[in-house]
Amino acid sequence: MGDVAVVELAADRIDELRELWLALHHAHRAVANVPLQPDDELSWSLRRADYGTWLGAGTAFVLAAERGSRLIGYAVTRIHEGGSDTFDLGLRHAEVWSLSVAPAERGQGIGTLLLDAVERELERRGIEHLAIAVMDGNDGARRFYERRGLVAAETLLLRPPPATP
Repeated sequence: MGDVAVVELAADRIDELRELWLALHHAHRAVANVPLQPDDELSWSLRRADYGTWLGAGTAFVLAAERGSRLIGYAVTRIHEGGSDTFDLGLRHAEVWSLSVAPAERGQGIGTLLLDAVERELERRGIEHLAIAVMDGNDGARRFYERRGLVAAETLLLRPPPATP
């Protein structure tokens, strides 16, 4: 992995994340227990808008793994100010909102490289608490996060729409 660099991605490069977001979205679709957004372009458009809003407000950062000039993974991390009414997260905590690795690069340590970089950035910012959501059914990702010391804290239940005949 010596040929992979992790860089902070500026807001003007958000569009470069499209294919990696769609790869993650497709992986989620393969394991999800409920229907996910079927329209790839709408999914990306909504995700891109969120990234742009957060980066513009200074409440998120993007770290990207690059091999040469090609992005092979990224992590978007949001910073939340203020305490939680439920969990003891201090006055600031972070949430990895998206972590995607290109399908051909999975299992090569890119996710570890990205999360190591996220944790270094959080330490630099003085943020100790970290949250990461895992799609139910994405057992590999859950094991990956648990190996890093994260534990389940909450489960979100959704009511899917009735099946159409």
